[in-house]
Amino acid sequence: MFFSLKIALHSLAAHKLRTVLAMLGVFLGALALTGVQHVSEAMLKKTEIEMEKFGPNLLVALTGEVRFRRGSVRISGGQRTFRLSDAKALMQNLPFVQNGVPFSMAQLPIRSGSTKVPCNVVATWPDYTKVRNFKPQYGRFFNAEEEKDRAMVVVLGKKIAQRLFGTEQEALGKRVFIYRAGFKVIGVMESKGRDPSGDDLDEQVFMPLSTYMRRASNTYWIGGAFMQMAPGTGIQYAKDAAAALLRERHGIRPGKEDDFSVFTAKELAKMQKQALDLVSTLGLISSSVSFAVGGLGILSIMILLVRSRRIEIGVRRALGAKRRHIVNQFLLEAGLMSAVGGAAGVLLSVVLTGLVAVFASFPFVFNPLLVVGALAGSALIGVLAGAYPAWQAAQVGILDVLRSKE
Repeated sequence: MFFSLKIALHSLAAHKLRTVLAMLGVFLGALALTGVQHVSEAMLKKTEIEMEKFGPNLLVALTGEVRFRRGSVRISGGQRTFRLSDAKALMQNLPFVQNGVPFSMAQLPIRSGSTKVPCNVVATWPDYTKVRNFKPQYGRFFNAEEEKDRAMVVVLGKKIAQRLFGTEQEALGKRVFIYRAGFKVIGVMESKGRDPSGDDLDEQVFMPLSTYMRRASNTYWIGGAFMQMAPGTGIQYAKDAAAALLRERHGIRPGKEDDFSVFTAKELAKMQKQALDLVSTLGLISSSVSFAVGGLGILSIMILLVRSRRIEIGVRRALGAKRRHIVNQFLLEAGLMSAVGGAAGVLLSVVLTGLVAVFASFPFVFNPLLVVGALAGSALIGVLAGAYPAWQAAQVGILDVLRSKE
């Protein structure tokens, strides 16, 4: 075996350009297979993490039409038909709702001294931290008494606090202004990043809903409600029940379009998973094509090697080598060529996956079964591609070599 390996390495080294070209297809196939699958798994894991940011078992009812694009939510309408009483009716009359909060959102400027930055104001109830699984890192969230009294208090997102005051701790107890209204900063939220709806949670400012509706905007409508469903609740059942209640309250006749939207966080995850499944499928197709091209390349190179090494084969047969020894020799060379190409592709894919994890803020994923499968598949393709040339080599006879012009 050691002798055969030595011959194989010597033969491949003697034809470097041919060897590299033959390995290229397998290299690209292994790279595409392991690279795309690892990145897809990393994106899926990131989606799961973002689902936790959105809130556990979350059902969302919004005013207007909602469109899903690339795993995010975009509100294309802004009908002023969703009232606080609608949110209360959903939370009180739907038996599967464990907890819920109404909310309103608006893009407003916030100022401290001469520093003014834009932000997304989220007006809601104190239980928002439980429903959305999002808590203050410094200070506290506003309480039920402050919601009842329409208190002029706010809780800043991490990035907003840093932009206005430099550090989160400096923001506590300070006053900020939204237009001319002054608010006391009572807390700074933990860092969360973007949720699946596309909102940067660190760029938000939170205030009591009553304060926003009566002192900041003087409105009677809200943006919608976040509701935490009981575990095991069917998604379609929850959506249908919420939609039926809202249609009844809004007086929408059969056949007419809704002036609201209802969706769940799991729907976002499902859409993102479908997109990732498509990417994975395309990766499998491209890697299969590359593997096929690599196999044909190895086949053609091995046929050329058999023709150029007829004298070597004849001499080995004259010295006592059997046909199976010749077959094993060429199968070893083909498998070695393919395995090296596959190993190089797998190694590069792991490096690229690490770079993507660092620069794109994705979790690093390493699937050993996928790596072993890619390596084994690469070697198998080499063996299959080298089977016919190995059979040809085994048919070379001593007399055929002596009679040839070579």
